Amino acid sequence: MVAAGRLLAERQVRHRVRHPMLPAEYEDPQLAQVEVTAAWETEGASGAVLVEGGEVTGYLLGAPKPAPVWGDNVWVERAGQAVRQAERIRDLYGVAATKWVADGKTAQYVLVPDDAELLDAWFRLGFGSQHAHAVRPVPTEVLPVRSGLTVRAANRGDIQVLAELDLVLPQHQGLSPVFSSGEVATLEEALADWEESIDDRDYVTFVAERNGKVIGSSVGCSIEKSSAHSGLARPDNAGFLGYAAVFPEARGLGAGRALGEAVLNWAAGVGYTSVVTDWRVTNLQSSRAWPRLGFVQTFHRLHRMIGH
Repeated sequence: MVAAGRLLAERQVRHRVRHPMLPAEYEDPQLAQVEVTAAWETEGASGAVLVEGGEVTGYLLGAPKPAPVWGDNVWVERAGQAVRQAERIRDLYGVAATKWVADGKTAQYVLVPDDAELLDAWFRLGFGSQHAHAVRPVPTEVLPVRSGLTVRAANRGDIQVLAELDLVLPQHQGLSPVFSSGEVATLEEALADWEESIDDRDYVTFVAERNGKVIGSSVGCSIEKSSAHSGLARPDNAGFLGYAAVFPEARGLGAGRALGEAVLNWAAGVGYTSVVTDWRVTNLQSSRAWPRLGFVQTFHRLHRMIGH
């Protein structure tokens, strides 16, 4: 694990040249080793190691997730890979995937740092882009609300419409070209959740109105509330744009952008230095709106389905 920790620390150094808001502490090989060890100790973990001239120059580790939505799966998480030469990840995958497929793990996911050569190597293994993880600094000035829209903090009187908006994004992502298989909650479940959580001070919720009618919502919180953004991918002192949705009939009016900007303004106001978010790259609206808002992709979730 010591050699793997060194390799991961070297990777973080290179990654932070392009994305300096990512955490600097994992440039320390000892702290990076903790992350590698956690990946190795995950239940069901397996992988491969590359040794050249008596020196470890690469490793690859994956493990399954129990959630059935991912299929018979294996995941290479953020600390699950590091190589001196990007092309070598293909050799490592060739060894590791032999066991994964033999074990029936045919739905394969990998979190790849934003490195063009490493991404190209994974693409040449049959993987395609599925999900984006991104960050941007908070604004230095308050971003104005687009004319014709009002953005305000949500309150208990908004619970019904907030619950309806909770269903909008998963319903949208079940359609073409995303085709997500994620479960969609019932309206009753969403209502019960908002009744319980509307007063939770760990989260801030905004609604956008046009002509006095709520047409969209967004939710912000500390990045520490997101298990999907941890370890090497979690900037220090960051907020999280956790959810945003606009009713289909109100899209194109700028409400999504205004709701994202509301979370950015909130994050700056409470003292965060950056904001993290993520999106399905096949979601045409999200994959255009959030980069236009200044978010820069740091990690790419890639996916391959074996046998298809």
